[in-house]
Amino acid sequence: MQTQKSNRLIIYWLLSGCILIYVMVVVGGITRLTNSGLSMVEWNITGSTPPSNEQEWMLQFDKYRQSPEFKIINKDFTLQDYKNIFWWEYIHRFIGRFIGVVFLIPFLFFLIRKKFPEGFIKKMLILLLIGSLQGFIGWFMVKSGLQKNPHVSHYRLALHLLTAFAAFGFSFWYALDLFYPKKELDNYSSMKNISRILLGMVIIQIVYGAFVAGLKAGYMFPAFPKMNENWIANEVTLLKPVWKNFIEGQAGVQFIHRTLAWLVLIPIVLVYFKSLKYNLTPTLQNLIKFIGFIYGVQFLLGVFNILYGVPIFIGILHQTGAFLLFGSVLFLNHYLHNSALTHKGT
Repeated sequence: MQTQKSNRLIIYWLLSGCILIYVMVVVGGITRLTNSGLSMVEWNITGSTPPSNEQEWMLQFDKYRQSPEFKIINKDFTLQDYKNIFWWEYIHRFIGRFIGVVFLIPFLFFLIRKKFPEGFIKKMLILLLIGSLQGFIGWFMVKSGLQKNPHVSHYRLALHLLTAFAAFGFSFWYALDLFYPKKELDNYSSMKNISRILLGMVIIQIVYGAFVAGLKAGYMFPAFPKMNENWIANEVTLLKPVWKNFIEGQAGVQFIHRTLAWLVLIPIVLVYFKSLKYNLTPTLQNLIKFIGFIYGVQFLLGVFNILYGVPIFIGILHQTGAFLLFGSVLFLNHYLHNSALTHKGT
């Protein structure tokens, strides 16, 4: 407990970073769903103040009118239309820079005051690298959409989302390292292997969620559990060679995302039944129950997205569910990795 008290400021700092990363991803999701991501055609690493008068707004709008998105897609946009999409992208970029400040200033404080536990500086440098990579990928992604074709590759979108989850995951894991120090006894448990498989499947599902978003595949086949009239739509294998359907085809990507939603349930059920053989702490018991609950909610939100054409509110709830499922499965892996389990009756 003494270790927890001495490191509580670092724990709060890391967890606040997790919350901010979640907020940034949610705003990024709204930015994407409102088609606002290419509204700011200039990138300034230090940021800039938003337009404050009509003249400044017209200056920004004139710059946007030179972009391919305006010329090809939004050529009928008025200044008011532009304002509607500008703010989401501006807020998204602002939060990204704010996260950088929230990380860097406390990091320097803890470093100068020598508050980091042994070996923790290396972990913080890893976080700094991931955060910097996330910002670079965001810039690279937007810049690609400002060229001749006003479209952002779903691969780049997935990479951008994945680095955000990586920053969240490492921050959360390091906070758990301080809150739950590793015990000397560490009994082997098949639960650990299953939980690792579960984490891997959740990550793959998140990647395919980004593919669905980037390809706008969520608007196809508004039916469930079938894809309209068929269990496997004919469009799933439309592209040649066949494998391209499952990484670049709208129907194929949606099919994989649907299928994984069912398959993720298998390791969740296995973890639950394996857990019945062990003496579990209340924390671990509640965590396993929560994973089952949030999986069910996330599954239903995915179904609602399909049936109702990805409305913004449900889309954001679905994104929130992904964070909660990822975070809780990561917590499970950390807990099993750092704790000793004993069989019932021992």
